[in-house]
Amino acid sequence: MYILFEGIDTTGKSTQVELFAKRHKNVVTTKEPGGTQVGTKLREILLESDEKLGFNAELFLFLADRAEHYEKIVQPKLENNYIISDRGMISGISYALANHPELDSNFLIDLNKFALNGNLPDKVVLFQTNYELITSRLGNKQKDTIEKRGIKYLLHVQDLMKSTLNALHVNYLEIDSSNTIEEIYKQIEDFIYG
Repeated sequence: MYILFEGIDTTGKSTQVELFAKRHKNVVTTKEPGGTQVGTKLREILLESDEKLGFNAELFLFLADRAEHYEKIVQPKLENNYIISDRGMISGISYALANHPELDSNFLIDLNKFALNGNLPDKVVLFQTNYELITSRLGNKQKDTIEKRGIKYLLHVQDLMKSTLNALHVNYLEIDSSNTIEEIYKQIEDFIYG
């Protein structure tokens, strides 16, 4: 089963990915961007570069990472494992729409499906936050190029993630990121294995 943990930064996705990896032997964890050797290089370009990329270049680098990730990590291990990815196509589409609202969401969905060989995730866990929580969690954290765009921008992306999920008709669970780590873990475990 291919599962995405989606949400903006500081929502607790990565913490939950680590917990599932520790507690379940049949869980393979990965992340986007950066789940492969090529993806690690693309992640550096996308998130750590001082130079702002043009939109088309940024979009195609994310899609290249997604295609490589699906082919090298997800597809070969799908048969006997639960593949949990820290981010995926939902983030890709939502960030693209936040940066360029004039884009057709169906066009972006088609590009992402192409990168995934026509497949969609089986389930998605959407981590939700609010202005107060994200402000307190970001605090003095070193911000990457996307986080530097601001909290209102990130919350807009969060709204777009929900819209994207509704457009895809993928089975998803919304998580309130203000809950405790164990409460969140139990909700997700019930959703995945229930």
